[in-house]
Amino acid sequence: MRAMPSAGKKWSVAGVYAALTAVSLIMLIPFLWMLSTSFKRPQDIFTYPPQLIPPVFQFQNYVDVFTLIPFHRFYFNSVYISFVVVAGTVFFASLAGYAFAKIPFTGRNAVFLVLLSAMMIPHEVTAIPMFLFMRDLGWIDTHLPLILLPIFGASGVFGIFVMRQFFITVPTELEEAAMIDGCSRFRIYWMIMLPIARPGMATLTIFTFVSIWNEFFDPLIFINTRELMTLPLGLSLFTDEVGTSWHYLMSATVMATVPLLIVFFMAQKRFIEGVAMTGLKE
Repeated sequence: MRAMPSAGKKWSVAGVYAALTAVSLIMLIPFLWMLSTSFKRPQDIFTYPPQLIPPVFQFQNYVDVFTLIPFHRFYFNSVYISFVVVAGTVFFASLAGYAFAKIPFTGRNAVFLVLLSAMMIPHEVTAIPMFLFMRDLGWIDTHLPLILLPIFGASGVFGIFVMRQFFITVPTELEEAAMIDGCSRFRIYWMIMLPIARPGMATLTIFTFVSIWNEFFDPLIFINTRELMTLPLGLSLFTDEVGTSWHYLMSATVMATVPLLIVFFMAQKRFIEGVAMTGLKE
């Protein structure tokens, strides 16, 4: 028979859940305040004592965001750039991760260490060389730098690391059995490894999407035309030399947060599996 958990253990587990719940509620406070401010009138934002529930709900704030700036265009730019970068990063990182994990070749570990060294270089150090390089290619004020640099830069190297650590946990016997059946390396990767690696890919998808969706530095450097701006740059338009339109900024931020929540809740199960399994075997 299964041993029943002791009363002390029950209280210990209950205490852990209570502590986690309390921390979660504390972390929710800024989001609740952001949501509250997005419905407030300007004169109600800084009232004392603070009011979490607006005295008057001003839904017009959300409509005005689209009329004051081309918010829909910023939204579209961020969505399609994030989608392309996530797809490219997951594909190329999974290919390279599979090669580093399962294909023996001379200097494999040395090449992998050289790639990892790219993650140790601060982004600010490479900003000027990359700007000059993109300028020489004629890609300034286009979305190409915002797409290609994350895929093949430090973010892509992080993706290779994540996928390599996941593929290491896959038994080699699966590959050997597929090779006996006549499968090529690419077919093994496509038909066997990728379906198994879904938790790792979900982890990489969330990390990459959040990073690209919130990216402000690169668009600030490479984008000059308003129609090409992404959401982080667009949000900065609500701040000028005379102050910040907090009610509009919070309304726009609420709408900008929605895709992050959707992606996380859609992939959270795979994300937890991927975090738990990545790096178990070296």
